[in-house]
Amino acid sequence: MVNLSKSFTPAAIFLGLFIFFFSVGIFLKKNSKAIYQNWLFIGSLPTIIRNSKRLLKGVNGIFISLDGRGSFFINGPIFSKLKYFVTCHPKNIEYILKTDFDNFPKGPDFMQIFDPLGDGILTVDSDAWKVLRRMAHTAFIASEFKDLLSNMSRKIAEEQLVPLLAHVAETGSIIDLQEVCARFTFDVNMNAAFGVHENYLSTELPSNDFAEATEQVQKALLYRHILPMFLWKLMRVFNIGWEKETTKALKIIDAHIYQLISQKRSDLFQGIKSFDLLSSHIKTQAQMVSTNISSLPTKNDDKFLRDTMFSLFLAGKDALASGLIWFFWLVSKTPAAEAKIFEELKVLYSSKKREPPQETHGWPYVFDARDLSELIYLHAAICESLRLYPPVPLNSKTVLKEVVLPDGSLVKPGMQIIISSYAVGRMSWIWGEDCRKFKPERWIDDDGRLIRHENMSKFVTFNLGPRTCLGKDMAFTQIKAVAAAILFNFHVEVLGGQVIVPKPAITLHMENGLKVKLRKRVIC
Repeated sequence: MVNLSKSFTPAAIFLGLFIFFFSVGIFLKKNSKAIYQNWLFIGSLPTIIRNSKRLLKGVNGIFISLDGRGSFFINGPIFSKLKYFVTCHPKNIEYILKTDFDNFPKGPDFMQIFDPLGDGILTVDSDAWKVLRRMAHTAFIASEFKDLLSNMSRKIAEEQLVPLLAHVAETGSIIDLQEVCARFTFDVNMNAAFGVHENYLSTELPSNDFAEATEQVQKALLYRHILPMFLWKLMRVFNIGWEKETTKALKIIDAHIYQLISQKRSDLFQGIKSFDLLSSHIKTQAQMVSTNISSLPTKNDDKFLRDTMFSLFLAGKDALASGLIWFFWLVSKTPAAEAKIFEELKVLYSSKKREPPQETHGWPYVFDARDLSELIYLHAAICESLRLYPPVPLNSKTVLKEVVLPDGSLVKPGMQIIISSYAVGRMSWIWGEDCRKFKPERWIDDDGRLIRHENMSKFVTFNLGPRTCLGKDMAFTQIKAVAAAILFNFHVEVLGGQVIVPKPAITLHMENGLKVKLRKRVIC
C-alpha cells in the first residue's frame, strides 16, 4: 500500500493550495474595470506576480493613465485582509512622511519582511528609532568620520578604481561598469562602517562571500514584498526556494559581522584609534543603556551592533552604487551634459595645477572630494539623475488611524501604503512636459545658482521629514568623487544594442548591467 503521508510533500501542498485559489479565481473572476484586476479570494495577486519584473514601469503606466490623479488602490487576497494604497502625489507624500509622520510608521509587517536586518535603524519605529537615529547622526557629523570617508574615497579611487579602468582602456577591453561601481561602493562602505579594507575592487575582480550573501538577502526582500506574508513564511518554515538560500546567506553575513565586532572591540581595548561607524557605536553603547528602552542594548550587546551596522552598511552601499550607474548612463547619452561637467572639472584642475607639488598633477588625476563641493553643474546633474532613477524607488508605510489625505483619498488602519518616488520623477503634472528628459539645467536658476527649495519639495529621493536620509551629504560627496575620477580621466562609451531596464530589486539597479569601453582623455 502507498504511504500517502510521504506522497504529499510540503512543496506539493504549497503548490496545490496556490493552484486551487488561482483556478477558482479564473473561473469566478469579477468583471471589474479596475486597473489591476481583482480576482475572487486572491485579489490582485496574480497581476502583481505576473508584472513583478516590470513593477516600476507598470505602476508608472497606471499613474500616467490616471491623468494627474496620483493615487490608486490594490486589493490583496481576501483571506489576507491586505489592501494597498499607492501614491506619487507630492502633497500626499509630504503629509505621510512629514506632516502626520507618527500616523504612518513602518509597521510590524515591514519589520517581519526585513527581519534579516534585525532591529536596525531602517526597520524600527518610535522611541527605539529616535535613539538609533540620534546615535547615527552623532557618528555621521563627526569631523573625523567625514575625513575618513573623504580620504578613503579618494584612496580607493586613486589606487584601485582608476588603475583598473586604465588597464581596461589600454587593452581595449569591455567591462560592466555597474559591477565596477558596486565593487567600489562595497569597499568604501566596508571601510566606513567597519574600518576594514576588503580589496573587492581590483584587476582580478575577486569573489567575496559576504558581498554575494548580501545580494541574496536583497533578492529575498523583493519577493517578500510581492507575495503575501503567509506564502513566504510557509517557504521559510519548509526551508524551500529563496528562503532556503537566504538562511544560508544570513549565516555567512552573521559570521562575518560578529568577527568584525569582536576584532574591533579588541582593537579599541588595546587603544588603537579608529573613527569608523562601528567604533563610534561601540563607544556610545554605554550611554544608550541609560535610556531604559527595552529594545535597546546592554553594554556588550553584539546583536545590537550586528543589526545596526548591517543596516547602515547595506543602505549606504546599495544607494551609492545605484546612484552612480544611472548617472553614468544618463551622462553618456547626453554629450552636452558630459561636456559641461568636463569643462567644470578642467577649470578646477587648472586651479589645482598651480598649487604645489606640481609633479602630482599629471594623468591620471583624482580630485579631493572636498574640492568638488562648489561644482554647480556636476551637482545639478547628480540631482537630475537621482530624480529620474531614485536608488530606493518604492517606500512602504502602514496606517494607524483613519485619515483623508490631501488628494481626497481615505486610508484606514492596517492599510499598506506604497510611495513611488520613481513615478514622481516621471509625472508631467509634477515636473513639466519634459519630465522624462535628463536636464540638469532644471536645477540651475538664471543666475547660475542651484535651485533648492522649489525643486526639493518634490524631490523625495532621500525621503522627507524625520526619516530624511542621514547619508544624503555623504552620498553626494562619494558620487561626485567617483564621477570626477572617471569622467575627467576617461571617455565612457556605452556599447550599443544593450537593453537598459531596471532590475526587480529593493534598490534600483540595471537588469543586465552596463557594458562599456573606455578611452583615456588628454588633459591639457
